Amino acid sequence: MLDIRQPKYQWSQPVTAAIDLVNDGSYPDAGIDALLVAAGTKGEIVQTGMHEESNMPVYIVEFSNGKVVGCLEDELAPV
Repeated sequence: MLDIRQPKYQWSQPVTAAIDLVNDGSYPDAGIDALLVAAGTKGEIVQTGMHEESNMPVYIVEFSNGKVVGCLEDELAPV
């Protein structure tokens, strides 16, 4: 049986980017390695999901710069 981790952050929770978030190729409107969100940019959790293979929470965050980015827990910090 898999150990499913509970999400650390909840829907509508304010967060900041803990690190610079760059495009890994999954963000279609920016080039590979383009800066999407600078560290310290404020955002809000708009959806929480689970990465099936790793059983890690994934957060969809709408940042104040207008970008909506999928993030892992270690890429975010609570406000």
